[in-house]
Amino acid sequence: MLSGFTLVRNAVNLNFPIVAAMRSALAVCDEVIVNVGKSDDDTRDVLAGVADPRVRIIDSVWDMSKGDETLAAETQRAMDACRGSWGIYVQADEVLHETGARILKEKVAEWDGDARVEGLLVNYLHFYGGFDTIATNRRWYRREVRCIRLGRDIHPYEGAQGFRVGSGPARRKIRARLTDAQMFHYGWARPARAINAKLQITQHMYPWAADRLEQVRRRESLEWSPRASGSRQSRSSRRASRRRTCATTCPTGSSG
Repeated sequence: MLSGFTLVRNAVNLNFPIVAAMRSALAVCDEVIVNVGKSDDDTRDVLAGVADPRVRIIDSVWDMSKGDETLAAETQRAMDACRGSWGIYVQADEVLHETGARILKEKVAEWDGDARVEGLLVNYLHFYGGFDTIATNRRWYRREVRCIRLGRDIHPYEGAQGFRVGSGPARRKIRARLTDAQMFHYGWARPARAINAKLQITQHMYPWAADRLEQVRRRESLEWSPRASGSRQSRSSRRASRRRTCATTCPTGSSG
């Protein structure tokens, strides 16, 4: 059994593509667990409107005083509710490409019998300012573990950005295999005015993360790359290509 899991709070106010995130996991998962923190908007109703019996919603109240540990603890809550032996993790502002979802399912079957393999890495595209520009600075992570074995001593790490095995001084990195699966990160795929609005909302809901987000916004060394980097495609051709890709992963109106 293959599980998917995610967590979200105030997805409407933050304009997170949570429904697209869920559906990208549902493409291959037997269940998708969604830990929904008590929100100030209609997030719970939006998720309940996803008509799929494989979705299981966990209602929770997050202790925001713990800083980054809050997200780690709530991710762990979602993991603990999974019934599968492997789990695909998709954050609320991410969408797993449909081809990538199939790749992860195939790789889970391929390496399930090898106990040394504890997780699978996916590659990232970070959209910034819109859907035609990709952030390529080295500070933007190129890949992360987004598929892990469940029921083992594997836990979320540093605000659930990744995972580690064990706890305390003995904690170590996951033994993970590379894959060609691709994840789209839409958290910054919005114009400057919308990013500023997001920062203001985030400062209220997640005060410990506001400074980090502000640093990302102000990076002067950010490098850019068109989607068709290295090719001679025209700008209109690149946009058409981008629209085709987005149409299969992100419903109309979801800008991350």
